[in-house]
Amino acid sequence: MRLPRLRSALVAVCATAAVTLAGAAPATAVQSTPVRAATLAPGLAPLTELFAERLLLADKMAAAKYGTDTPIDDPVRERQILDDVAARAVGLGLDPDAVTAVFRDQIEANKLVQRGLYARWDAHPEKRPIERPDLVKEVRPALDRMTTELLAALRDTEGLRAGPSCGPRLGVAAARSAHGHRLDALHVKGLVWALPSVCGG
Repeated sequence: MRLPRLRSALVAVCATAAVTLAGAAPATAVQSTPVRAATLAPGLAPLTELFAERLLLADKMAAAKYGTDTPIDDPVRERQILDDVAARAVGLGLDPDAVTAVFRDQIEANKLVQRGLYARWDAHPEKRPIERPDLVKEVRPALDRMTTELLAALRDTEGLRAGPSCGPRLGVAAARSAHGHRLDALHVKGLVWALPSVCGG
């Protein structure tokens, strides 16, 4: 019960903060370059920025797989990623179980977005990607770079994540990242899914 309640609370915080931010920056005045939340509100923003960027990369991952025999779910690679981050967490002085939980959420959030894109493309063929990114040479190396950055961000925010104000601060940071990257409803849903294991770690 705790996880659904936490996600519901985060949805409410993100929605409220997003409305506030949207009021401060009307859609007609959106900048051409996304505004990084970390430049507006330091703290947990480096995490939510990376979460949002990983979710946007899910578009390329989905485009690379769509219409091929490569499935969205890849248990072997997922296990490799989780084992790798757990081992690297120890070297950074972090709890490997807590770090694994955060990355497991990122993987599930990424797959949620991919499934949503598949459904969108099936329903609207005209929206299907016209280019197929290289999964091995382009997409996965980008994910690997983000993994290193996310591990560093988890290390740098360890104190904040253990504090009692983590939840509200995380929600506001996530809303800023969603607004700055102009995430649509599908990607916002993925972002919310990526958050629950961050605090307390």
